[in-house]
Parts: sequence; C-alpha cells; structure tokens
Amino acid sequence: MDLSRFDIDSPRWDQSTFMGRLKHFFNITDCRTVLLSDARLDEAKELVESCRAGSVPPGTTEEQLFYAKKLYDSAFHPDTGERMNLIGRMSFQVPGGMAITGFMLQFYRTVPAVVFWQWVNQSFNALVNYTNRNAASPISNKSLDLSVIVTSLPTHMGFRRGKSMYSRLWVCLFSLCREILNGIAVTDENGNKLGHSRKAAIKGITQVVISRVTMAAPGMIILPIIMQRLEKHKFMQRITFLHAPLQVMMVGVFLIFMVPAACSLFPQNCSMAVSKLEPELRNSIVSQYGDKVQYVYFNKGL
Repeated sequence: MDLSRFDIDSPRWDQSTFMGRLKHFFNITDCRTVLLSDARLDEAKELVESCRAGSVPPGTTEEQLFYAKKLYDSAFHPDTGERMNLIGRMSFQVPGGMAITGFMLQFYRTVPAVVFWQWVNQSFNALVNYTNRNAASPISNKSLDLSVIVTSLPTHMGFRRGKSMYSRLWVCLFSLCREILNGIAVTDENGNKLGHSRKAAIKGITQVVISRVTMAAPGMIILPIIMQRLEKHKFMQRITFLHAPLQVMMVGVFLIFMVPAACSLFPQNCSMAVSKLEPELRNSIVSQYGDKVQYVYFNKGL
C-alpha cells in the first residue's frame, strides 16, 4: 500500500462530533503509554515527521503510522512538538490521580499531613495546566512557581470542609488567568498567525474549566455517596482496612472514563468568528485580508 501521501495529521475520527473526539481521547489518554521509554516516543515522533515529509520507511503499515501518531499525540505538545513532562500528560491522570488520592486518604490525621498532601495535589494540578496550556503564549518559570504557591493556599480549608472541587477549580482559573490578561495566539485555517486575542482566551479557558470540573465530579460527588452507603453494611464494617484501597481503585475507574470524556466535551482546536474578536485585532485582520478570513483558530489546551 502506497503511504507516501498518507495524511498523518488528519484525525482518525471525526473531531466535529463528541463520539469522534471520545475515541480520539480514549486513544491518547491510554495510561499504558506512560510506561514507554523516551527513546520509544522519539522513534514515534521520527516516524510521524517522516510521514509528514512524504518519506514513509518501506514496509511501514497504516496501523504502525496510527500507533506512532497515538504516541506522538499523547507525549508531545501540539503547539511546540516538544516532549511533555511525564507527570503533566493527560495519559498520567489515572495513575497520578490514584496515587495522590491514596496518600490523601492515608495521611489525613494531622494538619501538617493534610496541608502537605493538598499542596502536592494542587501542585500536580498546576503542572497539568502548564503542560497542556496553549504553548503559543509562553509562561515564565517565575509565573509557574507563583501559580503553584498561590493555588496551594486555600487547599487546607477546602479539603477539611469537603470542597476539593472548589480547590481544583481555583487551580485551573489561577493557572490560566495569564492567558486572559495577555491573550492567546490565533491563526487562520492555514496556521498563519494573526495576533493574540483575550476573547479567544476567555472562550478557551471557560471550556477547559467546564471540562476539568466534569472530570473531577464523579470522584468528588458520586464516590462519597457510594462509600457512605457501602459502609452501612456489616461486611464493610469488618474490613475497614480495605476502605482506602477500595476508594483509590474506584477513583481510578472513574478517571479511566472521565478523563477522555471530559476532554471530549469541546474540540481542542477552537474556532471563533472574526466579528467577535476585540476591535483592534478585528480591524487588523480585516485591513490585511478583507473578508477572506471569517474565522480564527486556536488551541484551547486541555
């Protein structure tokens, strides 16, 4: 089969539908990919780039190309093409979330322990936000450090009062507010940069916040109800030492389904009508392109 003209950047599934996006994100959030070495990921990237250049190695199959693209999408940033840090990848959400939940359930008896593990939890959330940001809008290490510190401040009271959902939302909003202030890069349909838009940033961040809350909701809302009802049974009262491991496993089950489902709520590559942009950016686009550019496009992040 001639694969020299294979369009590896064309989505395998229709990204205009929820089910298409769900299949896509089930594919790239596969937690098994975190076990692969950097060398294996670099091989996948090399194959993807070779395919883009029209020089697919002889003997390569279509399935090998699809698998290489899966690894590429799961480990490399869509804006920069750089390999993302392991902990911040969406494919690490299941093992990472399970591990942190386990520690928080185990070490909750003292205030210092609660504060420390909530700091770890919110630092993890801030790192995920940073890793999956719109990388066309750079952020300094100083800004990242500040986001980790500030977003960790309210977590102790939030956890003690059962408001972990609030803490997660706080992290997401603070970590991304820089994009609202500076705007995010927008392009035309061919990828040509047109400028930075704060309104596009607001739209993208709103969708990210909704996705993150949806991702966390079952574990934060449904799991406590399930455990409360289970603990009324005598057999559960006899195995109290298994309550924490059981909760960790249930968190993992929720995340396996909710991470791709939440990421699928909105297209990752957003569009926005030029008429809805800030007047100065809109006027700049119209003066250069007239009515040829009706929509701008941008990566909202995850």
